[in-house]
Amino acid sequence: MPGEVISTPHAPSFPSYSQAVKAGDTVYVAGTIGVDVKTGEFAGDTVQEQTRQALRNCEAILLAAGAAGLGDAVMVHTLLRRPEDADGVNEVFDEFFPGVRPPRCVSRLGVERPGILVSIAMVAVVG
Repeated sequence: MPGEVISTPHAPSFPSYSQAVKAGDTVYVAGTIGVDVKTGEFAGDTVQEQTRQALRNCEAILLAAGAAGLGDAVMVHTLLRRPEDADGVNEVFDEFFPGVRPPRCVSRLGVERPGILVSIAMVAVVG
């Protein structure tokens, strides 16, 4: 693999893919959902609750890769189960990115899994 696999117990993990890969100073974070690793459950039933937790999980992965936090993100890809939840996601992004916001694209979640309302992937530059 042309990069270092990043793994942390502070974010959900799945056996079929890495949480992230660091190639040079760039970190590629896989789609991350709003599951609280302490409970193993979704952080809530609203897109806002799940988005907050997904961003916390992304931040834990970035920290494990040597980032200072979410502020190192240079691109975010948000996948939504329901397009009408975009405003709820924007509300949470305003909380987590109060200054300069990274570029972002939004797509529809292609795989329907029970309970998942949002998945967030990102690219960050560290160092």
